[in-house]
Amino acid sequence: MHLKTYLLLLILLIFPGTIYGRLISDGVHTGIGRDSDIVRLDWNNFAGAVEESCKQSYGFLPCTNTAFGNAFLILVYGYLMFLGAMYLSAGSELLLEILGPGLIGGLFLPVLGALPDAMLIFVSGISGGSAAAQSQVSVGMGLLAGSTVMLITVIWGICCIVGKCDIQNSTAVDSKDTKIFSLTGSGVSTDVWTSHAATIMAVSVTPFLVVQLPQLLSSTSARHLSVLIALIVSLTLLVSYCLYQVFQPWIQSRRLDFVKQKHVISGVLKHLTKHALGRLCTDEGEPNIDVLEKLFKAIDEDDDGYLSHSELRALVVGIRLDEINQIEKDAVEKLMKDFDTSHDNQIELSEFTAGVAKWLNEARGSKAPSLETGPSDTMKCLTDLHEETRREHHFLGDQGDGGVEDVENPRSIAIKAVLLLLLGTVIAAVFADPLVDAVNNFSSATSIPSFFISFIALPLATNSSEAVSAIVFASRKKLRSASLTFSELYGSVTMNNLLCLSVFLSLVYARGLSWDFSSEVLVILIVCVVVGVFASVRSTFPLWTSLLAFLLYPLSLVLVYVLDYKCGWT
Repeated sequence: MHLKTYLLLLILLIFPGTIYGRLISDGVHTGIGRDSDIVRLDWNNFAGAVEESCKQSYGFLPCTNTAFGNAFLILVYGYLMFLGAMYLSAGSELLLEILGPGLIGGLFLPVLGALPDAMLIFVSGISGGSAAAQSQVSVGMGLLAGSTVMLITVIWGICCIVGKCDIQNSTAVDSKDTKIFSLTGSGVSTDVWTSHAATIMAVSVTPFLVVQLPQLLSSTSARHLSVLIALIVSLTLLVSYCLYQVFQPWIQSRRLDFVKQKHVISGVLKHLTKHALGRLCTDEGEPNIDVLEKLFKAIDEDDDGYLSHSELRALVVGIRLDEINQIEKDAVEKLMKDFDTSHDNQIELSEFTAGVAKWLNEARGSKAPSLETGPSDTMKCLTDLHEETRREHHFLGDQGDGGVEDVENPRSIAIKAVLLLLLGTVIAAVFADPLVDAVNNFSSATSIPSFFISFIALPLATNSSEAVSAIVFASRKKLRSASLTFSELYGSVTMNNLLCLSVFLSLVYARGLSWDFSSEVLVILIVCVVVGVFASVRSTFPLWTSLLAFLLYPLSLVLVYVLDYKCGWT
């Protein structure tokens, strides 16, 4: 544990009354003499003394009734929650390094990432009577809304700025940043899986719509039932999302293989067309046997009537497979697998003709125009198809070089990972309740609604590790790093909308609390749907999009304030 952590714990646990002096009460004494009470000020009245004693968390942690004292406690407890989140993140990354994606990366890590938020939401409504829980639960809603809005507005915009590259042909060029702050000429590009993550994020707001239906229909009798239905929907979507995360690496691998196969097909056909003395297809769409026979003989260097691996390798040399991380050996294997129907590791003329006909049919079924045209038109069609598959592969984000590598001392790394996870979990569990108490006390001392305090302050503590990680990845200025960055942001918001909301709905339903968060729900819906739909329909984001993202944050705060305190929604 870091030295700062030790110091903070010593301050909190050993010297609760002495170290904080006049700012913080130990819950029993009101100060050293009457003059010391001058620091117990109301936020709006620096001369007013506060005589009430405060309630210590767990009976020994320090507390205070002053605004400055609670602000200090929020900083201290918030920093400890930040450390807890960092330990959870570090332990998760070590586990991922050993075990790789799948169950760990798809299920375990997203849950751990949302754990600090879930802890704070849980303690905000579990303690005290129903009236106290109803009052404190706004802290949980403020954290839920604040985390969601901050991640896909402020952090999203910062990542767009630090990760910007020059945009050419509607795509950001890796590691090329020469246009400074051009609003339209620089930006970031992400892969198609990031667009899918944005779509999932937009869909994850469904439980909010379900729980809000009675308010929309002005019904009071169905509100408790709607909470239960929304909880079931949220848990169902959470399980579905985790299963998708578990199997997503397999899905991505299969799709990449399919795109590489199409690229090889279009490349080989383009190469054959370029060297053919005539059209590959007849007017009826059948393979042109005469032309294919001449091509076969040209490829068959030893004139033995068969095409061997070495002869096929010579064929694919000029197809530029390196641009899709496809090595020639794999391309030859794909070609041999499709053409060699006799399984004798060589291709005869009939197999070559049948194979070319098969690939022409597959190319004809793609987005390319008809191939039953002249040689020049056929070449253009195949060139377009070849370029299309290259771009599709680019936006799929081939991560073949990012597999799990062998690590030294996996057992010691596993032990370290488990210890970090346990430490992070304990810190989050222990200091979540004192942090919520400090927020409520600060709200009482300053008359600032606890929702706004938790909306602005708490996400800085619980989401700092995700924010720092996202910004660091984005600064690498590559499509892959940008894709990881924005996927992490969308995934974190999805877990907020599903896991954290499930915890919140469970509290509301189990304790019989009222659901009165229409303005907060509206803000979450607007931000998630706007960003989610926008990011799902495009993969390149010019720099001007970051300005729109930044604007959404203050607009969200203003909207909640106007709806609650001017329009009377609460």
